[in-house]
Amino acid sequence: MDRLGDPLKVTACDGSAGEGVIGDIGTKNALIVHKEKLAPQINLFEIRAPAVAKNAKPGQFVVIRLHERGERIPLTIADVDPIRGTITIVAQEVGKTTHELGLYEVGQRILDILGPLGNPSHIDHFGTVVMLGGGVGVAEIYPVAKAMKEKGNKVISILGFRSKDLVFWEEKLRKVSDEVIVTTNDGSYGMKGFTTDALRKLIEDGRKLDLVHAVGPMIMMKLIAELTKPHGIKTVVSLNPIMLDGTGMCGVCRVSISGKIRFACVDGPEFDAHQVDFDELLRRLDYYKDLEAISFEKWKRERGMI
Repeated sequence: MDRLGDPLKVTACDGSAGEGVIGDIGTKNALIVHKEKLAPQINLFEIRAPAVAKNAKPGQFVVIRLHERGERIPLTIADVDPIRGTITIVAQEVGKTTHELGLYEVGQRILDILGPLGNPSHIDHFGTVVMLGGGVGVAEIYPVAKAMKEKGNKVISILGFRSKDLVFWEEKLRKVSDEVIVTTNDGSYGMKGFTTDALRKLIEDGRKLDLVHAVGPMIMMKLIAELTKPHGIKTVVSLNPIMLDGTGMCGVCRVSISGKIRFACVDGPEFDAHQVDFDELLRRLDYYKDLEAISFEKWKRERGMI
């Protein structure tokens, strides 16, 4: 029996390398059918992964490996098309693997995609739901916002970017939201400031907020949690710690929730923001930064990029 970590040769009818489905847990040799640059260093990929598309729910993610020597990285499922058998992922080029993924084009294949993984978002009728995305997290809140809207909630989406040139999916979020607020750090588009500033204004204006759902940089989610806690606003965050297998075996993605160890891959990725030990998590994320930088530099040198 093949382990997902081992190469699995899949041959199409014409003898070429084709897609392979391993039960309901993922896809081998997944074909990229569409690519789009959403903003500088932010790429959208629509990938043929029928088993994943069939079972994926809002809030879940996949773990991908580009090739046999590649590392595994988790990426949130931003959209699905069960009829076409495709999933959409949005990745920002921040390290070696995401930069390498950014070089992939339509027609190329990703060695393996494991998923859908993690627990789906809790979708219910809460009342007024604030969907808050920072940077690439904007893509990750889309399927949840859509599901929340379909459930009858009033959806307010806050989209945070560093500057105007990085803004994407504003119109897409408007289609599934009652209200959209865009913030940019430099004020080049929308409201000047951060997502926390927009949320703070909603609170100060006396808006009744029944749920805040935040996805983005860890420090952003920490600040959101600190902002909502004194007001007793239920707040959920989707955590993105270091992750390897995505099935709870390695323990790399452990997080402290109310003083207890939990695994983001199987217990999450979403948790009560007011119970997360963000300081510990931020320290863990910094632990391998030097090694990640060395690996990235080595990869660029091997390709003559520097």
